Amino acid sequence: MNPTRQMPPFGVLAAALRKTTEHLAREVAEPGNTPPDWSELEWAVACSVAAMQGISTLLANSLRWSGPPVWQTFLSEQRRQTTLRQARIGDLLERIDAALRARHVGVIALKGSALRALNLYGPGERPMSDIDVLVTAHDLLPVAAALADIGYTEAFTTQRHAVYVPHQTAATAHAFGEHADNPLKIEVHTAVAEALPVRNVDLTDRLLCGRAREGLNAYPDLASLLAHLLLHAAGNMRAHALRQIQLHDIASVARLLAESDWQALLEKPRSGTAPWWVFPPLALAARYYPDRIPVESLRTARALCPRVLRIATNRWALTDVSWSNLRIHAFPGIAWSQTPVDALRFILSRVFPSQKALAELELTVRAQPQLDQVRWYGLSHGNRILRWLFSQPPRVQTMTSIRAALESVNVRTIRAD
Repeated sequence: MNPTRQMPPFGVLAAALRKTTEHLAREVAEPGNTPPDWSELEWAVACSVAAMQGISTLLANSLRWSGPPVWQTFLSEQRRQTTLRQARIGDLLERIDAALRARHVGVIALKGSALRALNLYGPGERPMSDIDVLVTAHDLLPVAAALADIGYTEAFTTQRHAVYVPHQTAATAHAFGEHADNPLKIEVHTAVAEALPVRNVDLTDRLLCGRAREGLNAYPDLASLLAHLLLHAAGNMRAHALRQIQLHDIASVARLLAESDWQALLEKPRSGTAPWWVFPPLALAARYYPDRIPVESLRTARALCPRVLRIATNRWALTDVSWSNLRIHAFPGIAWSQTPVDALRFILSRVFPSQKALAELELTVRAQPQLDQVRWYGLSHGNRILRWLFSQPPRVQTMTSIRAALESVNVRTIRAD
């Protein structure tokens, strides 16, 4: 697409994102029989939404209606690419497991890899951008050696994980949607934690409660798996970076839990605080996937949630806390603060970010060169603050996805109607 071509106004795009996101979210959970009456622009935005929310193949497999040719072609191609990619992921998981066994070391396969083992999804239905594993600090070196044995080397390290990539990475990654040829990263974690928004909620001890056997290991139990899915979703909700596929994960795993599992999930640990952060992602999953979350469990989670966060949760739709929220907010997720002091610390962390935070942001931008299409990260931090407060700066990742979708479906004219 010609980068100089003017995009529709902010308000038009924001409205199209909300309209298509909320409709598609309902279609995934409860498919209807009638296609929506959308404009050419809205269908293109819908392609972007399906990709950002990770639901393209779910829609391809479940929709009872057909949209315009560009929509049907997009869904069909995404299903094909994701299915091919899943085959690559399966092969890589087997290689990782064999390499770990040869090195006599064990790790926990996290999130998507664990869900894959439970067979909750059909072929290609759940996208995976990378493979996450949890290791003890003691096992970092033998795990690194095992990954080197299969041709992976450490590319960089963040506060959250070390990122390993193939020694010889393929050509430039396809930035829009899923593609079988995109490199498969391996992210090695020594902790599972989220800052909400400044207090760290840490599940590491719960997940590493026993001695891992050699190779890839499952979570200790289903309650631990769901706890991690909920915590990861909470962290993404706080940053307005949730994806609907995460709610789908939560709803799918929730159906497997027995009453004792729910008790284990919601009880206060011997050391630490009660899981006050569980309610928002659980409530959002219950809103879009009715009858998947036991009413009593949801009521218990609600009682653990701080009042301000509980009130905010009742107002949030998927659009508000996901990549479909077009606006860059000055203080996203401040409602997760448990005290006024936490809120102040969060504000200060946004206004005066640490050098480590700025360095990680620079790493992110370097790893995704397509983000340069939208002028934001090249601005000084002071300039960005002024734009937070006095304008409506669009999110770089969301705008990049919309631009790619418009180009992908060959929209000839970008209209505001």
